[in-house]
This record gives sequence, C-alpha cells and structure tokens, in this order.
Amino acid sequence: MATLPPGVPPGPGANAHLHSPVVPRHPRLDPLADRYAARTHGMKTSEIRALFSVVSRPEVVSLAGGMPAVTALPLDAVGSMIGDLVSGMGAQTLQYGSGQGDPRLRERICDVMALEGITDASPSEVVVTVGSQQGLDLVTRVFCDPGDVVLAEGPSYVGALGVFQSSEARVRHVPMDDDGLIPEALEQALLECRANGDRVKFLYTVPNYHNPAGVTLSEPRREQIMAIADRYDLLIVEDNPYGLLGFDREPMRALRARNSQRVVYLGSFSKTFSPGLRVGWVLAPLAVREKLVLATEAQVLCPPSLTQYAVARYLDTQPWREQIKLFTELYRERRDACLESLEAMMPAGTTWTRPEGGFYVWLKLPHGLDSKLMQPRAVNAHVAYVPGIGFYADGGGREYMRLSYCYPEPDQIREGVRRLARVIEAELDLHSTFDSVDTGTFRAVPRAVPNHTAENLVGPANSDHFEDGRA
Repeated sequence: MATLPPGVPPGPGANAHLHSPVVPRHPRLDPLADRYAARTHGMKTSEIRALFSVVSRPEVVSLAGGMPAVTALPLDAVGSMIGDLVSGMGAQTLQYGSGQGDPRLRERICDVMALEGITDASPSEVVVTVGSQQGLDLVTRVFCDPGDVVLAEGPSYVGALGVFQSSEARVRHVPMDDDGLIPEALEQALLECRANGDRVKFLYTVPNYHNPAGVTLSEPRREQIMAIADRYDLLIVEDNPYGLLGFDREPMRALRARNSQRVVYLGSFSKTFSPGLRVGWVLAPLAVREKLVLATEAQVLCPPSLTQYAVARYLDTQPWREQIKLFTELYRERRDACLESLEAMMPAGTTWTRPEGGFYVWLKLPHGLDSKLMQPRAVNAHVAYVPGIGFYADGGGREYMRLSYCYPEPDQIREGVRRLARVIEAELDLHSTFDSVDTGTFRAVPRAVPNHTAENLVGPANSDHFEDGRA
C-alpha cells in the first residue's frame, strides 16, 4: 500500500484510521502555532516593555518609562499602615472580596473624583479594577466586537492600543494639536465612519496631560466634544490617570462631570499613590456597571482585597492631598529641567510640547530622522526613549519620540538630554554627508511666547494643525 507524504490527508475512500496528523506551520518555532485564536496573531511587545532590560542598566539614563517617584512617599508610614492591616484585619484583607470592589474604597473614590467636578457619583456606580488598564480592557470587552471602530487620539496611549488590538477592534486616529483633540476632526471622522458603514463604539481619550503627547484638552473644546457626542450618540471613554497632577492650575472639570450617561470614566491610584498596588476604577452608568462586574468575575473573580484595603486606609489616615501637592512640585521641577535642557541643547529643527502637568514631553525630530532606527545608537550612548511608532495603530509616528521626566532626578534628566542631543546631531551629520536630509531653517521664538509648538505633533496627515517653530 502506498504511503502518503506527511501532512497530506488521505483521499476519498481511504481508511479513517490512516488520517495523517495536522502538521503545524512552524513546528520548529512553536508546535501549537496552528491552535492559537485569531486574536493573538497581531499581538506584539509594546515599545515600552521592550526597553525594560535596557533601562534597568545603571549606566543608562532612562527617559522612557513613566514610573512614578514612589520614593517621595512616606514609606515608613505606608509600610506600618499595611503591616497593621494584615495583623489587625487579616481575616478580611487576605480573603476573597466582592467583584465590584470594597464598599469603603468605592466611597473614598467618589471623594477623589469630586476634586475634578464629579460630584454626582455614587459608590454603586464604581467598579474597582486591577489598575485602570484592566478597567479599559473590561470596557472594551463589554462594548467591542471584532471589526468595530474605536476612535482615539493620534498619538494614543500604547496600552490602550494593545487592548483594542487584542479585542480585534479597529483604531481610527483623530488628530490633536496644542489644545488637545480637534473637534472638527472628530466630527469628520464620525461622518466618514458613518458613510463607510463602520460601527463606532466609543471615543477613547486622555484629556489631561496626555500620554504620550503631554497636551491638555482646552475648556472650550471639552464643551464642543460633548456637544458632538450628543449629536452623534457617541460614547466617550475618559482615561484620566494624571488629572490631579497639574503644575499651574486646579484640576480641570472632567468630561464625566458634564454628562453622567455619555461618559465612562477610568481612574487610577498608580500616579497619585502607588503603581505597585494596582488599584484603579471605572465609573459607569448602572447598566454598564452590571456588565463590568460580570466581566470582572469571569476574568479575575475579584480585585485583590489587601491592596484595596491599603488604598482605603491610606485615604482615611494619610494626608494624601498634601502628598499629591508634593508630587506635583517634584514633577514640575523635573519638567522644567527637561524643557530647559531641550531648549539649550537640541539642534535646529527639533520641536516638542510643553506639558502643564503629567509625565511626558512629545518630541519631533528634524526632518528625515527616524526615532526607531536611531534607538540602538541612543542606547549605545546610554540614553533611552520610547519611539513614536508605538503610539500609533497604523505604524506612523517614526519622526517622534516620547520623553518621560517623572522618574530621573533633574541632573540625570539634563545628562540624558545632553546624550540624546549628541545622538540626534550625529544622525544629522550622517544624513548631511549623503545629502539626504533638509534639517530645516532655524526660526527664533520670542522668549515671551511658550516654546512648545511643533510643526506636526501627531503625524504626517495633520501637519496643518501646528505652528512651525523651534522649541
């Protein structure tokens, strides 16, 4: 009897017991390759996670990861507080809890949100999550089917793009400028999606001290965007981890404070207390809350009890408002060190944003340079940043990079910017040698004018939205 080649199924009439096994497409790399769900095919390591092994090296100045300065916390007091919780309330703190989260913590979360004008929130509308990242994942699971469209700023938070991709949603970027998301561009995107028959499930936005762009949605635009949402029956997912970390103003009134049914709000204690505790929350209308709790129970059963009790006790017993002020003063000093160094050292043709809070500066390289291709040379010069390509779903952003000033000390920031400037200058020299780049013409900006505008903050398609100028 003839033997069939491996992997070739027998023809009609062949004995069933002679069926050949299925041969994976990549048996040497992964014998389970043919068994993965379709949603896994686009998964990839984020540009930030890929840098972890590099930024941990002591000789590298990291302007990459957005790690809060937790050493500014009263660590002795926090440690004693957590120890007391375990010794005095171990039967509660080490046990399973509610899928919605601890009731006391949900009450205190409402107190925190009141600082941003959300004064009508009920603890029953709050779902505690394992960081706001899980909150965004739950919201996306509840609302998005494969092929649905999510509108998001361009650039957008890399962790959100990963969530949308894993849910097989399609991301359409909406341009930004110095005042945040452009309302006219949002309306145009909605009209085009409607004409194409696309199902837009929600707008995802980081309105305050944007990650990665560093800009803040202006007050007039907040009203415009809410009006557009009403006209087009658009749900808004407001992600606001940085809202209390403004340097020169009181917290801005949240989008959720303007419409309780149109906005799902994501919050986090990672930036104002501790990222290691992984405590965030979602504020949503009651019907949505029910779905989120069910999704939580299916995913993690319940958020960790110990970390919830720790955050609630911190808010009850520690001067957390004063601690936030201390954080903002520390981050303002580091922001200033970053901006002053950029102005003093960067070559002509380099532009960047001037954040009023939060953790990030968004830098645009001189014409023709590629932050992704330049990255190995920067690491070799012992400085790290995040290439802009990681913040676009469509592969754009190669001429941009995100710089984070929250973690290094001011002197380290200055040294990191000095190293980065030398790398950029070397790249310009290399391109000049081959006469392949126009580095642009220096145009002085008056000292009285904020030096944070960029020729194009968000990508090649949106170059009309920014002034030209060197920061």
